[in-house]
Amino acid sequence: MISLDNLTVSYGGWTLFDHISFLINPKDRIGLVGKNGAGKTTLLRIITGEQQPTSGSVTINGECTIGYLPQTMRVADTTTLVEETAKAFDEVLRLEAEIADLTRQITERTDYESPAYEQLLHRLNDAQDQYHILGGETRDADIEKTLLGLGFKREDFGRATSEFSGGWRMRIELAKLLLRRPSIFLLDEPTNHLDIESIQWLEEYLKNYNGAVLLISHDRAFLDNVTNRTIELSLGKITDYKVPYSKYVVLRAERRAQQLAAYENQQRMIEKTEEFIEKFRYKPTKSNQVQSRIKQLERLERLEVEEEDLATLNIKFPPAPRSGQIVAEINEVGMSFGSKHVFSGANFTIEKGDRIAFVGRNGEGKTTLARILVGQLTPTEGSVRIGANVNIGYYAQNQDDLMDGEFTVYDTLDRVAVGDIRTRLRDILGAFLFRGEDIDKKVKVLSGGERARLAMARMMLEPRNLLVLDEPTNHMDMRSKDILKNAILKYDGTVVVVSHDREFLDGMVEKVYEFRDGGVKEYLGGIYYFLEKRKLESLQELERRDPPARGVKGAPKTAQKSAPAGAAGMGAASATEAAKGINGANGAKTANAAEAKPAALSGKASYEQKKEQEKLLRKLRKAVETIETELGDLEKQIAAWDTKFAAATEYNEADYKTYNDLKARYDHQMHEWEKASYELEITEEQYNG
Repeated sequence: MISLDNLTVSYGGWTLFDHISFLINPKDRIGLVGKNGAGKTTLLRIITGEQQPTSGSVTINGECTIGYLPQTMRVADTTTLVEETAKAFDEVLRLEAEIADLTRQITERTDYESPAYEQLLHRLNDAQDQYHILGGETRDADIEKTLLGLGFKREDFGRATSEFSGGWRMRIELAKLLLRRPSIFLLDEPTNHLDIESIQWLEEYLKNYNGAVLLISHDRAFLDNVTNRTIELSLGKITDYKVPYSKYVVLRAERRAQQLAAYENQQRMIEKTEEFIEKFRYKPTKSNQVQSRIKQLERLERLEVEEEDLATLNIKFPPAPRSGQIVAEINEVGMSFGSKHVFSGANFTIEKGDRIAFVGRNGEGKTTLARILVGQLTPTEGSVRIGANVNIGYYAQNQDDLMDGEFTVYDTLDRVAVGDIRTRLRDILGAFLFRGEDIDKKVKVLSGGERARLAMARMMLEPRNLLVLDEPTNHMDMRSKDILKNAILKYDGTVVVVSHDREFLDGMVEKVYEFRDGGVKEYLGGIYYFLEKRKLESLQELERRDPPARGVKGAPKTAQKSAPAGAAGMGAASATEAAKGINGANGAKTANAAEAKPAALSGKASYEQKKEQEKLLRKLRKAVETIETELGDLEKQIAAWDTKFAAATEYNEADYKTYNDLKARYDHQMHEWEKASYELEITEEQYNG
């Protein structure tokens, strides 16, 4: 699908990539990993064409479409949430307009036998087929499902995009990207602005997606749940592991041990050879042997092993000063900002040594309660009482923005350090991976991850007995997160963490407080215990809840208005008509099933009406079974091609065309199956009462 051949990227005398090559196959799930600065984002930009390599090429199959989500992007602020999201269906909207225009022309013309009239009919048929393939008839439902999955609420659908924060606007761009259904997703840190529920929804979406995925993420659990292949960028080279991230870590350790042994053997050989050369350089009887050894060293391909500093694992927070047993009492606390109610009913006690996580959707009050705890906000309901001798250390989400960009890394710590700790600033910075010339860099040139590490290092300068950490791992790489997690595990004080990173929270916290629907609920257990309980509660909730209405409230309905009769079946309205058997001779009947049940359900139906409904049910069941049979056959064919491509050593355009035709047919039949299944479900509900 995409072939990268001998890519090299050089900046002056420094080489970022050195002749790297690999193939991305359909349905691949690839995690791109490597140290900060290894070139992961650069590689995505080269694939999209935003950046050109120094040499080498990227070959993309002509049928392949790319959906790219960078870490930061400009988003529009001129429309509502639904209108902006619907832009993902630009091609569908264009087809709708064309179908409406063609339908009007066909209706108005009377030259039924002319070639021009026949040409109009052919074009209408082609446009309708393309409309179905692109998911035009399920557009509104797809928009609703995607926005709800990413954490938006139905009442948000009509809000202007300018009202949303930067993180939520990034979600809008992600929603548009998902709805476009490209052949491959290129995702650069997609979980940075998502909460736990939205991350889990995105995991399921990507696992079941019919295309390929290449993603960069520092969320270990996300990588494990989504990917089945890991490509590591290191020292300008790539290593391809056909396993998810956790298995890659094990294999990499084994491979590194082998590399290290080979490197040490080579260094010993080089040392002995150089000793021989120096010892016998000026002895005529050994000149031939000396020259031979010199040429041997010149021809030698020197092995390299990436630096791995294990000393950083010894980082730890200063010992916590003694505090009272009760660290904080939160009594019926609530918060509102003007007319906007955030949460209420927070009622719990934080005791000495507690490890607590605040989780929930964005905007539900996690950061608000953290700021109330540290005294930055005063609650509008209830009260917070901080215990005796409690000294709070607070890491805010925007902590890195609060540092002066003109200060150097060293100055940032030096200006707040007091006493003997000033003699250890270089050691502290070294523990957070700032070494050598790094400490003289200005804050404004640091990456997001480097700023986060520096802010954390600054917070450690003074002993604290309560740490309140708000999304401390955002922008941190795996190594930095491991360092921080180990430091917190060894810390003897009390910790409150706001985070969506499950792997980071796993084994660290013993209580979870979920912020949801304006309230706060306690779970006594770790993060995975909470997730399991939450899933069970959600399922019970779904069982109690009525089936949701289809379509998006406030979303454009042009599909239902402009599409011709041949494109009928869009949404619940046409499904209800089909279920009532009124699309043909009974077309004059317009009673809505939600307002008035069919006569059969009221017990007054005639024998003929009941027979008619049974006939319709048989017809709908047969339609669903037929589509399911064809889908099963298509899945087998696609799986066979996947197996073939996985073992392929060269690119064959004809094979990929056949494969993409199969996928297009599969997508079309999936839409038909969804439509037929929904019509059958509605009909059975009405028939059975």
